[in-house]
Amino acid sequence: MQQIIFTDLDGTLLNKKYSYSSADSAIKLLKKKKIPLVICTSKTRAEIEDYRRKLRNKDPFISENGGAVFVPKKYFDFKFKSKSKGKYDVIELGTDYERLMKFVKKIKKKYKLRFQTFNQLSAKQVAKETGLPPRLAKLSKRRDYDVTLVIENKDIIKKLRIESKKAGFTFVHGTRYCHITGKNDKGKAVDALLRLYRKKYKTVKSIALGDANNDLPMLKAVDKGYFVKNGPRDWNKIIKKELR
Repeated sequence: MQQIIFTDLDGTLLNKKYSYSSADSAIKLLKKKKIPLVICTSKTRAEIEDYRRKLRNKDPFISENGGAVFVPKKYFDFKFKSKSKGKYDVIELGTDYERLMKFVKKIKKKYKLRFQTFNQLSAKQVAKETGLPPRLAKLSKRRDYDVTLVIENKDIIKKLRIESKKAGFTFVHGTRYCHITGKNDKGKAVDALLRLYRKKYKTVKSIALGDANNDLPMLKAVDKGYFVKNGPRDWNKIIKKELR
């Protein structure tokens, strides 16, 4: 039986300072046992690629709350329905960013709502808002399937949730920010990728780790889901426990 690990980043594999050092020993163990580690996050493709380079991760990944599944070419030795984009075969599940932004602008104007989207902020402002290094802040603005909102007012959040549902979109309240996406979610993306893993390995055991409401579909889509409370320290303990 082949184990597959799916993980969120912020608040799960990463702490508040965007470090995963507390999980290093478990990450090394996964590599030693050749167990796939699939990043599944609200972050952009560009951000995930940066972390994958640091982690020396060669496995598929899921961006922008299930907007797309990126599979490195030749990762699977069989064909599957996808779009070829550079070095990846991509399963697109999300709604185009421009269409989502058109909806957000319309609702904001109609109800005179006060909030900001990431595309309104400069990379410097995003860095200040998120605590991200300027280089990563710039990468976080490269969105394809998700509009990220900076909102603190609960009434505005409630209004956007209602209007998003009416329009056929999804409103997601993440660890740090709110997001408006299409009908995609992390669970649907995990399902799509698990079908490919099952075709390759026949029998798999899927495990997922997350820390926020937008992770719930992912946690429900796997054999065993963990809700992480203390970031990479908990992540490290859980992975080691599962690999015993």
